[in-house]
Amino acid sequence: MICRLPLSLTLAALGFAAALPIPTKAQSTQSASASQTPVAAKTTSAKKTVAATPSAPAPIATITVNGITDIDPTKTTGQKNAPLIMEVFTDFQCPACKQLYTTTLQRVAENYANTGKLYIIHRDFPLQQHAYSHIAANYARAAAHIGKDEAVELVLFQNQEKWEANGDIKGTLASVLSPAEMKKVDALVESKALEPLVETDRQHGITAAVNQTPTSVIHTKNGQVFPVVGFVSYENFKVFLDQLLAQ
Repeated sequence: MICRLPLSLTLAALGFAAALPIPTKAQSTQSASASQTPVAAKTTSAKKTVAATPSAPAPIATITVNGITDIDPTKTTGQKNAPLIMEVFTDFQCPACKQLYTTTLQRVAENYANTGKLYIIHRDFPLQQHAYSHIAANYARAAAHIGKDEAVELVLFQNQEKWEANGDIKGTLASVLSPAEMKKVDALVESKALEPLVETDRQHGITAAVNQTPTSVIHTKNGQVFPVVGFVSYENFKVFLDQLLAQ
């Protein structure tokens, strides 16, 4: 049920990240960022009349938490000072990601992130073989920036089979967004202002040798890094998180 990169891309990703593989238990490595903040369009003038080109909305600045960089604060759950941090690399069109989100991550968020034990970072990792995962990531990111992250992620995963058949992502979001909210989301997606944040997440995944979704990477305060690949039940996740918290 896991979703893998095509073989050629997998080899390229592993080659790119050969110096920084995810260890089973080792000192954490700092991911490199390849994103740049988009530059707003310049204004132009003609015959004493200034015609301003609409500027793309500036994305919210990213933050760094415990050495983990390029975190979009609108795509996180929990407290930054939590003893554990978990980056979750997902693809909205991946069936295993849907299963992880709907049966495991929501309970993990409720029992660990919301109680100060875990800081969850959503990382977009759209796979090339999925026709609509990249645009879904952009719409979800835009929704997060207007405060509708949880509702949109849930409706995308719950209706995955429907929108992946016809690409009607906007129709899916219309069930949880008002017309005014949809207008704001459309504007953000069309401006491409948040595109660098999605690409930065993808680059972090490549650097960390992620080649399938879902992949969860858990960081401890003392620098240990534990990758968890594929779907894991809540019960198994709970056992593992409790062990790390007890150390």
